[in-house]
Amino acid sequence: MKQRKVCAMLLLTFLLSALLAVPALAAPVAAPDMAPVAAAAQGEGQIVSGKAVACGIAIGLAAAGGAVAMGVAVAKANGSIARQPEAVGDIRSTLMLGLVFIETAIIYALLVVILIIFVL
Repeated sequence: MKQRKVCAMLLLTFLLSALLAVPALAAPVAAPDMAPVAAAAQGEGQIVSGKAVACGIAIGLAAAGGAVAMGVAVAKANGSIARQPEAVGDIRSTLMLGLVFIETAIIYALLVVILIIFVL
């Protein structure tokens, strides 16, 4: 049941990001005498809008995946603490280390998105 909810939320997130990306894909209307300039600008605009859509989807998926992973990790740690209260220190330190690794993966995705925007 939980997997169904997670899949539904991820699908909803993807559809919402696709819906919000539609204005970025709109083609500008230009005068007929500006056709060559408009064609070049439209090509550049498509590249920029493609980058925007790719970056939005990439960071959205990274953040959603990280949030789900962190939620699962915290839930499992709380369950472990409930079963063995005497191991709170070990469980908490292992949880924090795992959360740091998850957050690092999200930050790497953010760095890749920044590189796509400014370098490519």
